[in-house]
Amino acid sequence: MEFNIYDFTSFTKWIDESLNAAMSPFWVMITEMAIIGVAILAFYALVGLFLVYAERKVCAFMQNRVGPNRVGPFGIFQTIADLLKLLMKELVYIKNADKLLFNIAPFIVITASFLAIAAIPFARGLHAIDFNIGIFYVVAVSSLGVIGILLAGWSSNSKYSLIGAMRSGAQIVSYELSVGLSLITMVVLAGSMQLSTIVEAQANGWFIFTGHVPAVIAFVIFLIASTAETNRGPFDLAEAESELTAGFHTEYSGIRFAFFFLAEYMNMFIVASIAATVFWGGWMPFHVPGWEGFNTVMDYIPPFIWYIGKTAVIIFILMLFKWTFPRLRIDQLLTLEWKYLLPINLFNVVLMAFIVLMGWHW
Repeated sequence: MEFNIYDFTSFTKWIDESLNAAMSPFWVMITEMAIIGVAILAFYALVGLFLVYAERKVCAFMQNRVGPNRVGPFGIFQTIADLLKLLMKELVYIKNADKLLFNIAPFIVITASFLAIAAIPFARGLHAIDFNIGIFYVVAVSSLGVIGILLAGWSSNSKYSLIGAMRSGAQIVSYELSVGLSLITMVVLAGSMQLSTIVEAQANGWFIFTGHVPAVIAFVIFLIASTAETNRGPFDLAEAESELTAGFHTEYSGIRFAFFFLAEYMNMFIVASIAATVFWGGWMPFHVPGWEGFNTVMDYIPPFIWYIGKTAVIIFILMLFKWTFPRLRIDQLLTLEWKYLLPINLFNVVLMAFIVLMGWHW
């Protein structure tokens, strides 16, 4: 079997055919699920550790500091040391907490991000599952995380945790509308909710360029709303350290706290992945119509490199948001959504539908 870094379809088919030749269909399904699960777990851990390190370096850059530089070359093993510390820390049980919900909450938060990763197309032929309603599925499963946050805040029996959870619930439910509407705007342009189809539709030009003004507006709103939905600064009111200690996860320690900590960074990765897929062409190379030589050179870069590069750029933009703007008050945060972003988004959907109807897009 020839391994092709430009198209993983033949590689995944080879794995499926090899397993079918060795065992029954039921065990093939179980084995493939196990392989995908282990791959996603490993990817989750590696990306989470890297993003924590990257956040510290970006923060240091913005504040004219060095950042982690002691543990390993350039401090790259600092996050591994922190992970080991969290794994070895004692799990502190809260006396009057609801133990069942208190223990379940971090698993709900981290499971929601696992489910969302499964639908992301990393390269041609490289995705766990390709739903024909991929956009709808990602929006739906990513919304489950707020249930874990609300349970964590309520079950902790702490006023800080409860206030943080209530803030987070109001924030996420509000900004989900703008995230969904900005994605619907691009679904109108693509004519499909299937993520692989949306990527294929951008073969001759990324939607951020071919979708005219509505695509740019949708992209900007998506970045703002998704930053708020992931509880990151300047929208991190749910864990405002100066007011609520650590917000909804104040009472958590050890591996349970690590789940919340890791889920935040993975949610940021998922948001950046969806933005790269829907607006920037996913794993599609950058093409300019009529520039055949330039397009040929771009085609030599493997698709997963394009995907990783685009996602990394958007993650860097999200990190700049956090370390550039001051934290909003809760009334300012909700005003921004309900008075500004939501009306603009509703108008933008209608505008995109009109442009598609008239055939004015490229």
